[in-house]
Amino acid sequence: MAENQKKNAADNAVFVGTKPVMNYVLAAITQFNQGGKEVVLKARGKAISRAVDVAEILRNRFIQGLVPKSISIGTEELQTESGEKINVSTIEIVLGKS
Repeated sequence: MAENQKKNAADNAVFVGTKPVMNYVLAAITQFNQGGKEVVLKARGKAISRAVDVAEILRNRFIQGLVPKSISIGTEELQTESGEKINVSTIEIVLGKS
């Protein structure tokens, strides 16, 4: 059962990167239109502000009654090609219909 829950969590995740904001907004809207009750926006580094923009655009322009259920921040340790370890900030925003 835990595997099934992990699979569902990965299915409703939108990983925010360097593409235009509206691409991620449309991806989240698609998740809701396919019957999803919540969408998880995930980003790290410079894309964090873009993930917040996506959440606000969804809430204010597209989906009435959308609320942030949780916001988690953290740090991931990555290794560069030269072997150096660097810390990268992360955010996870869970949006759901009220």
